[in-house]
Amino acid sequence: MGLILDTSVLISAERRKLRLNDYFQSLPDESFHISAITLSELWHGCHRGRGPALQQRLRFVHEIEATLPILGFSRNEALIHARIWAELENRGQKIGGHDLIIAATALAHGYAIATLNESEFKRIPKLKLISVQPFLIK
Repeated sequence: MGLILDTSVLISAERRKLRLNDYFQSLPDESFHISAITLSELWHGCHRGRGPALQQRLRFVHEIEATLPILGFSRNEALIHARIWAELENRGQKIGGHDLIIAATALAHGYAIATLNESEFKRIPKLKLISVQPFLIK
């Protein structure tokens, strides 16, 4: 099976609030990925960054890019995205646009999502979430 890391997980890891390597080691049979929109969100943070923290952020994003496969958004993901977007709207349970793209990408590939934003993702039927809570640094 595969697992998509949500942006919230990666930002927490970059800020040293989550033990990402320990999380990887806890799931040795998983293949880890990120969605293209997550890569965009990470680079957005770099483009907005200033000062000494920017260099650390750039190193982190380059490492993520070099380590994790990036899943694109094409026709299959778009069709799933449209369906779950409409279903959520019909139920009055909209979620963030980027989270919806990540969810559609996961469903298109049959993957689960690791996130710290479970409240939004759990609204999507058939989407499997894998907790990262035990790996948070308090």
